[in-house]
Amino acid sequence: MKMTFRWYGKDSDPVSLQMIKQIPGMSGIMGFLDYKPAGEVWTEDEIKDYIDGVHAAGLECEVIESVNVHEDIKMGLPSREKYIENYITTIRNLAKYGVKVIVYNFMPVFDWLRTDLARVIEEDGSNSLYYDEEEIKGMTPVDIVKKTIEDCNGFSLPGWEPERLAELETTLKHYENLTADDLRVNYKYFLDKIIPVCEEVGIRMACHPDDPAWPIFGLPRIAHSIEDFDKIVALHDSPANAFCLCSGSLGSNPANDIPEAVRHFGKMDRIACAHVRNVKYLGERRFREAAHLSSTGDLDLYEIMKAIDETCPDIYVRPDHGRMIWGETGRPGYGLYDRALGATYINGLWEAIQKNK
Repeated sequence: MKMTFRWYGKDSDPVSLQMIKQIPGMSGIMGFLDYKPAGEVWTEDEIKDYIDGVHAAGLECEVIESVNVHEDIKMGLPSREKYIENYITTIRNLAKYGVKVIVYNFMPVFDWLRTDLARVIEEDGSNSLYYDEEEIKGMTPVDIVKKTIEDCNGFSLPGWEPERLAELETTLKHYENLTADDLRVNYKYFLDKIIPVCEEVGIRMACHPDDPAWPIFGLPRIAHSIEDFDKIVALHDSPANAFCLCSGSLGSNPANDIPEAVRHFGKMDRIACAHVRNVKYLGERRFREAAHLSSTGDLDLYEIMKAIDETCPDIYVRPDHGRMIWGETGRPGYGLYDRALGATYINGLWEAIQKNK
């Protein structure tokens, strides 16, 4: 296992590389160029500048997150061809600088969704991301976009880039007659184009699950259960067609057994990396992000890490969606302190698992 940390870049992240380097056991980062709109080529110069800076801090950058898939690809529009070619160029450019995994998703419109970005946790006064289906019922997609942008403390949020959401109403109209099967057809077209390139350059595509793990606003969503990911495997059978096992996204639905999912896909060599975090169930389709410690939420992180050790021990792992604690302010879900505690807890579980063999 390689322990990593998500980092947005020197111009966008209040958490510095020096801070990340000081977290015990940290090998590198999962990188992100948050200023790149979906569909644009990530150029060699900007990739080199970003990765050289990471290396200068004594960290690796072998995983890149959120090379976003343009909506035209998901909708199967004729314009998808140019965006797929741009994506292929980005894959080749990233491979030249040592990137081995690209995390992405195929979620229509919304990469993730919460109804509150800073819900106070009564037990300790910290705050965290929160979702309540009942609150969604009283909102339109435009309403939730406005609220999310207003609540993000002035930071960019992955999947909520203004240029993607500017055409929201038009995009939603395109999806009205698109079924889950239609989306899978478009997904297969995308994979058939890019996976041979990935095999050639040594990159694995890691699909992130839907977050939360159910349909929203009537949009087709096809990546929120073991059965869904079995279908994704079947779209293009290759080790390069892999997953990012996000315990919190899949785990937002109590019906998903996360250790079982790890073992199922780990044995198939289809897990390229993992986002390990905890969630607390508060009712039907109502939950909040919890501290990583198993007892603070409803996921058993020991069993999750044990399943990783048994079936895919060489993957990249990072803590995810920390609370805001100790008076910290910053990008919701991506503060320093609670994610650093999470990394230390995960490393502690890992050490115990290794010593108990």
